[in-house]
Amino acid sequence: MTKRQHCLHCDRPQRTCLCDVMVVRNCDYRLVILQDPKEAKHALSSAPLLAKSIAGAELIVGEIFAPEQILGSDWQTNSVLIFPSDNSLKVADMRQCKIKNLILLDGTWRKVARLMHINPWLNTLPRFAIAANNNSQYKIRRSPRADGLSTIEAGVCALNELQTPEDFSNILLAFNKMIDLQISAMGPETFNNNYSKR
Repeated sequence: MTKRQHCLHCDRPQRTCLCDVMVVRNCDYRLVILQDPKEAKHALSSAPLLAKSIAGAELIVGEIFAPEQILGSDWQTNSVLIFPSDNSLKVADMRQCKIKNLILLDGTWRKVARLMHINPWLNTLPRFAIAANNNSQYKIRRSPRADGLSTIEAGVCALNELQTPEDFSNILLAFNKMIDLQISAMGPETFNNNYSKR
């Protein structure tokens, strides 16, 4: 069987290339995405799109992560985990603390919980919680949480809050096209039967 040809830029199959809508944006932070290995095998993972859309972003696949190697020796004072929290830092706090590293965890909620369990240092980091009024457009994957967002959506929402008045929403054009192409490939009837009633 012939292996599908992939685009060298977006790493998507050539017939579903997203390059025409992809953008690369600069931001004031270093974006680090820690991805569960099983999630890395998912063809519709949004993390690679986010990593390619933010200049200097890093996507690291693994289970056990060493913070000093990834974030540097000052990781405890200049890093924040983008994650729901009742004690979330405010935007002003982020600026006052001179936060440099924004960390996102990529995987299902169960996989993310496991990553946090086997990497206890993640639980020591301050957190920045995204505003609860953001709704996911990830129509082809379900989240057990009403406020669940894909990794790319979470990254865009966080940057939009942290770097007002800049708007990073155009990063989502590639994500939305990826979803639309998948729905088209599935066919409307299959999509409606499996995903429309949520």
